[in-house]
Amino acid sequence: MVTFTVTDQDNGAWAVLRVSGELDLVTSPVLRQRVHDVVAEGRHRLVLDLSEVWFCDSSGVGVLIASRRLLRSCQGRLRLILPARGAADGSHVNKVLGALGVRRLFEVHPDVPSAVDEDARPLSA
Repeated sequence: MVTFTVTDQDNGAWAVLRVSGELDLVTSPVLRQRVHDVVAEGRHRLVLDLSEVWFCDSSGVGVLIASRRLLRSCQGRLRLILPARGAADGSHVNKVLGALGVRRLFEVHPDVPSAVDEDARPLSA
């Protein structure tokens, strides 16, 4: 059995949710709820650290797109951490988003310090 976890931390103006495990039909509602909880608390700058997600299906992608839409609706910002190297030798989420042609929708950073830095430039799509 694979463990799925979402842990949170405040990092200045940004809320950071660290996600690990499989992001799929069973687990994606957990992430969706955590994102909604963060926004309900009035936090509109969110980083999703997906560096330890080693599998993502279409329901996981749906949660990422819905999260982006939710944050944009309240003038917030969403940033993703999708390192070039990581779980399973490269971010599976990065590969899936690229294959579906939606990676360009997201501000992608290699790590938390970059993601919470207002002056850091996102990685190219």
